[in-house]
Amino acid sequence: MDEEVLQNYKHAGKIAKEVLLYGKDLIKKGAGMLDVTQKIENKIEELGAKPAFPPQISCNEIAAHYCAIKDDPIIFEDQICCLDVGVHVDGYIGDNACSVDLSGNYSDLLKASEEALKAATEVLEKGIKISRIGKAIEDATTNLGFQPVRNLSGHGLAHYGIHTAPTIPNYDTKGDDVLEEGFIAVEPFASTGVGLIQEQGEPNVFEMVGKKSVRTGFVRDIQKEIDGFENLPFTKRWLSDKRSEAQINYALKQFKQLNVLREHPPLVERSGGMVSQAENSFYIGDEIIQLTKI
Repeated sequence: MDEEVLQNYKHAGKIAKEVLLYGKDLIKKGAGMLDVTQKIENKIEELGAKPAFPPQISCNEIAAHYCAIKDDPIIFEDQICCLDVGVHVDGYIGDNACSVDLSGNYSDLLKASEEALKAATEVLEKGIKISRIGKAIEDATTNLGFQPVRNLSGHGLAHYGIHTAPTIPNYDTKGDDVLEEGFIAVEPFASTGVGLIQEQGEPNVFEMVGKKSVRTGFVRDIQKEIDGFENLPFTKRWLSDKRSEAQINYALKQFKQLNVLREHPPLVERSGGMVSQAENSFYIGDEIIQLTKI
């Protein structure tokens, strides 16, 4: 592994962890979803990084992909909040997550995702069967009486690539693929429900997956602005200061029709179960290095 590349990932990971802990402290009863999210975004910039994806605070049965909208009405009261923060420095990514229980009723559920992440961390080793990582996560989660979310997973990290191979499952897949040298995020989710999620609701996280020419002038301008995100996920709110909501919606609709836009709607637990999340990023080599740490 190129030492400079490794140092870049460590730098991004350190900022990601600092921002995560900062954001975690902001999630309090009476605080607003939008205000907290914008403060997290400002903190990322203040520390010399950029978002690797829009900061997401997904509450209760929403496991992932809830991103604050313009004029977001949500006020924190008694929710379980999954805070997912990713940053990049020149394309090198740190990705981590934690959960906050404002209700005071789900400490064991939060413990389950945290213990699952700890158990996975302890078995990480170059050459290990990836399914063994999933087994460690599954066992730690079910031992506390909860279900791992089976159709969410950890993932590889690449230069300007937030979700790459390999997939790191949250249960024992019985597969034989082994963990190779590289960068990964381990991301357990624990649920009081059946442990499966489905897309539900309006998307506010998007990702360009190609580029095609467009004729309308303001659509081209929006396309150029999105190009600045380097194919990493973005949210409409990042565009709305410069364009009307109608123009942005029109442009996104065009990109979708051209099959160059991927939408990421909120991911909701199918049975309405509560969800907690924990996540860290790692370098897998002869030595295992946790990248998201201060």
